[in-house]
Amino acid sequence: MVRLPLTPAELARGQRLGALLRRARGERSMLETALDAQVSPETLRKIESGRVATPAFPTIAAIADALGLSLDAVWAEVNEPESSAARAVSRPGQVSGLAS
Repeated sequence: MVRLPLTPAELARGQRLGALLRRARGERSMLETALDAQVSPETLRKIESGRVATPAFPTIAAIADALGLSLDAVWAEVNEPESSAARAVSRPGQVSGLAS
């Protein structure tokens, strides 16, 4: 199976996710956070650096839980610029929808 290259929007979303997780982790060590989330420190490092732009949902859920973040808050912050841009380009009378 061939994996398609990520779009610039997906890469940017991955970078926003990584930045959010780094901010939420604060002074807490990467190792401590990874162990609490039951993921490898390497996985957490790759997500925080944006190298893994589309991590698996259970991985993000575990990291968010370990950091005390709600998934709603993570989703809102990671997708905020994209939704703002979508509203800016929508025409009157059109309804902006979510892509699946």
